[in-house]
Amino acid sequence: MQIVKTVAAMQSLAKKWQRAGVKIGFVPTMGYLHEGHLSLVREARKRVGKNGKVVVSIYVNPTQFAPTEDLSKYPRDLKRDLESCRAAGTDAVFTPTDKEMYSRWGESLSSPDSKKYLGSTESRPTTNYSTYVVEEKLSRAMEGASRPTHFRGVTTIVAKLFNIVLPDVAIFGQKDFQQAAIIKRMVADLNFPVKIIVAPTVRERDGLAMSSRNKYLVGDLRRQATVLWCAIQIARATVKKSKTFPAAKLKDAIKKLVECEPDAKLDYVEFFEPEILLPVSIVKSGTQMALAVFIGKTRLIDNVRI
Repeated sequence: MQIVKTVAAMQSLAKKWQRAGVKIGFVPTMGYLHEGHLSLVREARKRVGKNGKVVVSIYVNPTQFAPTEDLSKYPRDLKRDLESCRAAGTDAVFTPTDKEMYSRWGESLSSPDSKKYLGSTESRPTTNYSTYVVEEKLSRAMEGASRPTHFRGVTTIVAKLFNIVLPDVAIFGQKDFQQAAIIKRMVADLNFPVKIIVAPTVRERDGLAMSSRNKYLVGDLRRQATVLWCAIQIARATVKKSKTFPAAKLKDAIKKLVECEPDAKLDYVEFFEPEILLPVSIVKSGTQMALAVFIGKTRLIDNVRI
């Protein structure tokens, strides 16, 4: 397994594979890998075959974090991640630094002053980095409403990674349903020659969706976090029994359920058309459900097709 640290080296390797007619499968991650990530690696291998190459990127992207979010505390364990990638049959791991990915910033991305502007829509006159990729429809609601600059950071870094890794196929997880939809739209609108595959959410035995942030759930918070899965199950059962159900009434019931837990607070719950992400007033079979919940200070998301 190759460990690649620079943009130039990764592009050179990807172009070498391209010239040889080798298919490239790509899994972008922010590290602290779990079984959910590794399932994406296996899917990438399936898509490119034994003669293809699978690349995993490990990079905690600062531009998708707001100043109030957990960038500095986001869990990291590169040594363990590399061991996991090697065991999963990864061919190359791309591990760039902030300076490498945003080399034209006039100052360090980790400096106090630049933190004030990271993720902001304000112009930054003291930096030369000023190009972002912005999707303007699918990114407005749900995560986009709760984290207004988040998707600008996501689409920008994914576009950059696509230009660096040059994949034929890229694998994303369904847990981040809205993100995957936005990436699909970006690829279609900007004519990226890459196929996007969305793989199923991987869950713990008690239903909690696997997430790097689950590390934050200590003591009783871990038990309380299962309320997301309980909410999903109740929504499914309600619609199965009634065939159709008013979205507003179901949202109220889920809010009450979630906030019965002492450290849980609902950020949002939404029912929407899965293809266009528009909210619906009546929930029925085939409707997509997404929710975000704070468990203590940890914000968790989940979604399912009803």
